Amino acid sequence: MADANRFPFLGSTAISPTESEFSRLSLLRDYASRASSNSPPYLVSKLEAMYYYSGISPTPPKLVYRTGSLKTPWIKPTGLESYRKLKQVRGVFGHRINDVWEDVGPLVRDLLNTQGVAWTSIDVARFITDGDGDEKIRGPVVLWVGVRPDSLQGEDAFNSGKEILDLLARFQIDDDEVEYRESVYRRSVGPVLLRSVSTHNTTVDVRGPLTPALGLPIAASDRPDAQGTMALYFGEGGNSDKVLGLTCHHVLFKTDAQTNNDYLLASIKLRIGRHGIMVELHKQEIKTLEEREGGDDDEDVEEAREELEKTRPLLTNANRAIEDLERFYEQVKSEWGPPKQRTIGHIRSSPAVTFHVGLEGFTEDWGAFELDGPKFKDAFKGNYIDLGTEIPSDKFTLKMYPRDDGKTTFKYPPNRLLPLRGMITEELMRRPDMLDHDNEACLLVIKSGNATDVTIGRATGIFSFVRDEETGEESKEWAIYNYDNESGVFSKGGDSGSIIVDGLGRIGGLLTGGTGKAETSDVTYATPMWWLWPRIKQHFPDASLYPTTIV
Repeated sequence: MADANRFPFLGSTAISPTESEFSRLSLLRDYASRASSNSPPYLVSKLEAMYYYSGISPTPPKLVYRTGSLKTPWIKPTGLESYRKLKQVRGVFGHRINDVWEDVGPLVRDLLNTQGVAWTSIDVARFITDGDGDEKIRGPVVLWVGVRPDSLQGEDAFNSGKEILDLLARFQIDDDEVEYRESVYRRSVGPVLLRSVSTHNTTVDVRGPLTPALGLPIAASDRPDAQGTMALYFGEGGNSDKVLGLTCHHVLFKTDAQTNNDYLLASIKLRIGRHGIMVELHKQEIKTLEEREGGDDDEDVEEAREELEKTRPLLTNANRAIEDLERFYEQVKSEWGPPKQRTIGHIRSSPAVTFHVGLEGFTEDWGAFELDGPKFKDAFKGNYIDLGTEIPSDKFTLKMYPRDDGKTTFKYPPNRLLPLRGMITEELMRRPDMLDHDNEACLLVIKSGNATDVTIGRATGIFSFVRDEETGEESKEWAIYNYDNESGVFSKGGDSGSIIVDGLGRIGGLLTGGTGKAETSDVTYATPMWWLWPRIKQHFPDASLYPTTIV
């Protein structure tokens, strides 16, 4: 990716017009990305390569080539306003390609292999681009191919894309495009636990990593720098009363992230510092109001008294928060400081990671560990996700419930704890039962992870193909795109092992990795739970997904 320091306007973004508005844009006589009509059809300007995907993530990928460039040429921005239009990526539902992807997808993958393309991921997506005002421009369905950086030249991409379009035409698909982007696929990776507390508790923002809510950060004791996330709890069943935790195998046996304990202590200190700033501000405000209270203007005096009644409690609350957080800091430092006190269980089963497993061809990457019951039992409530405080409840509800005239697909829990129940079936993944603002099918999902906390994303209805960067192994995955261009990424390294659910708490999949040129992900990948759970039950035949107690 380009260095942001070399391009001070990197935060601004250029748009790519879709076919629907090309005729209007072409009349503006702006400069297209190609220097002249004699330029090769596969030429992509540096500006287009850099800005074409602006908005889909904080570090959008570099465009290599797109088959729609002649039909809808990229327009070089000519003014400040032109840099403010962003893209969002969406899943695809109800299109002809959904019906034939199980046949077409493997053929596309095999064709890319035959062509010698160093692909890393194959997704199906649709891009939404900002238009004028609140207008959102819906682009065509795109077969979105990730390739290793600097591995594919424009002419080779041009020839590859043409052959893929010919392949799609054999299946009566003639309205899709093929786009190549640079991208790398990566697998992301004591004392009693504390209970979750109400939103009004002064430690609510910093105690999450020490509660049994799903999203608990974990690492194998011999690899404390390889942190990931615990997905969910399950009861062993049969004659056993043991409760086990589920995560990814590569979290337990591979180093790929940094330890989180120092970060937790630092976050508490940061919160204390913020309250300290507010204490000083409130003191100054109170001093000013008290001076106004002694004035001669009766109206101003009354107004000052009313504001003092509101401000003095704020000062009291800020001081109380500092005291609470300082005690909490000492508790965490004492009880969770030494590594031996952070042990919460031991590994019971973790089959080696395998790719393209069975007829479905998904990745099998999981590990189960038996929990130390006494550390969990007092705070344990079963499988639930603490929705946290980073996204306000009203905003969270609006994001998860895009229509007010559709069926109920999410209700914000009064205690922030979203219980898990049921599973997103294969049928629901392919044909979801909710609609967005544009009356298009969509599947909105939630996860709580070690690295990015609670995030909302948009799942796809077509399973993607990925190629492991280290082994070259290929596999299928369930893809989740970032929610929009304002909400940040759905995941990054350290979120592996997170469980992904929908707004009703139905379990969707186990997060395994993502693609992108930076630490954050343009696309997140997961193994569907409807496929993975039967494989886990081969090792734990009597397992149950909904334990309620730990002994």
